[in-house]
Amino acid sequence: MSFTDYVLAQRLARTHRMLIDPRRAGEKISTIAFDSGFGDVSYFNRVFRQRFGETPSAIRVTARRAMRRA
Repeated sequence: MSFTDYVLAQRLARTHRMLIDPRRAGEKISTIAFDSGFGDVSYFNRVFRQRFGETPSAIRVTARRAMRRA
């Protein structure tokens, strides 16, 4: 794994954690992406979907549903 790939993986993991964090439920996804080091929301959305198989908004919806059931 190259350094660039490692950094990308760490940024994606961070955004995933932030998206499922209920304390950040009111934040825009673009804000979370920028806070994680992504400068282009389109690129972020593309690589996020490639990595997790779902869009950031779908991950957030799934997390909210799981919290309601708990």
